[in-house]
Amino acid sequence: MKMYQATFIKVLMGLLERPMWMLLLVSLCVMSMVYAHRTVWDLPVAVVDQDHSTASRLLIRNLDATAKINMRSYESVNEAVRDLGWRRLFAVIIMPQDLEKKLLAGKSVTVPVYGDATNRLANGQIQQDVVAAYQEMLNHYDIELMLRSGFSYRQAQVILTPIIAQTQDLFNPGISFAAIIFPGLLVMLLQHSLMIASVRVSIAMRAQGKPPLPVYLGGLSALLPIWLFLSIVLFVLWPWVLGYRQTAGIAEILLLTFPFLLAVLGLGKLLTECLRSVEMIYLTLSFITMPVFYISGTIWPLQAMPGWVRAVSYMLPSTWATKAIAGVNQMGLSWHSALTDVMMLLLLGAFYTLLGMGVGLLRDTGRLRKLLRRRAG
Repeated sequence: MKMYQATFIKVLMGLLERPMWMLLLVSLCVMSMVYAHRTVWDLPVAVVDQDHSTASRLLIRNLDATAKINMRSYESVNEAVRDLGWRRLFAVIIMPQDLEKKLLAGKSVTVPVYGDATNRLANGQIQQDVVAAYQEMLNHYDIELMLRSGFSYRQAQVILTPIIAQTQDLFNPGISFAAIIFPGLLVMLLQHSLMIASVRVSIAMRAQGKPPLPVYLGGLSALLPIWLFLSIVLFVLWPWVLGYRQTAGIAEILLLTFPFLLAVLGLGKLLTECLRSVEMIYLTLSFITMPVFYISGTIWPLQAMPGWVRAVSYMLPSTWATKAIAGVNQMGLSWHSALTDVMMLLLLGAFYTLLGMGVGLLRDTGRLRKLLRRRAG
């Protein structure tokens, strides 16, 4: 117990004296500030009005009223397409000739839209606003046609909108791309930084000879207070600063984060025993960080992945941590609903730890046999 306490205090004081882990907060600020507005707005979009009618002006006004589009008038299509190619615009919308006449005659109308498909987020947002604005204008003229045909205003509304949809926000009200990415981004930052720190501590202790188990446990457990503090900053303080929804308290966040940290430490143990080289470990972590982020279920649903990819994803602590923390801290679920995720994190931690110990034992046994053979020879 004394060896454990001495190592724990030594490693913890070393982390506090040289707080390189604070770079995680700097990295968090730099990466997450791009999501400070939580959604995109005022995207420059060109409009070429070839009709100059009440309908075209109404559609342009509806588009300009949206928060995500900033309309810019152009006289010619060629000029607008040229600026689209130079990335000065995100889309070009053309109001065709005889737009209003076709609407009043009940004929179908096509509104050409040229978008920059290389930016899927902006392109998707513009597409949604164009469809909504066009539908609003179309309803206006449909009601006008029905009034001319003898329908009352109430009858026209019932025919055009027989069912009024009502939605209730559960996950990230006012959902946006940033709100979807943010929880997974924070989990990945926590996982990657703790993985590097645990591997570094393990290699530093092994450089002084094979440490006893209490010394090894003391060195790794000294990381937990630091990363529990970071988890409070990442999952409580920083989302509050940026204005994201939070439904979990600090105690619930710690209950979910602690098994996640244990699972990451277990994975770090396995990685250390398999590679046993600082250069190889850092190189491996640099290559697997983005693949792990993609298959963790943050930006692509697990159910849509191939079976073998989903199996790999289930072996990652970040997959279960993202699901648990997002459910409790954003969907308003109780922490009891995340017990399955917590159990999976504890099982992964135990599995990776035992597997790492087994790999280390095999490697040490192999080295011992070689030394005995050399001496015998």
